[in-house]
Amino acid sequence: MGFKVGYLNELEKMLEKVLPHAMLKAKPNLESRIRALKMDWAIVYDMRSGKKIAALV
Repeated sequence: MGFKVGYLNELEKMLEKVLPHAMLKAKPNLESRIRALKMDWAIVYDMRSGKKIAALV
């Protein structure tokens, strides 16, 4: 399941309305957030799957 065509443009328009002078772009901010979530959840996944983590051992 994916996003509809043009969702980033709509998201940028909504960001512009809420934060008019921030000049935020949707794609870089979303990609950054996705990378952060992947790092956070990778740790949880490793703990749940039984992989040993050097920092916690």
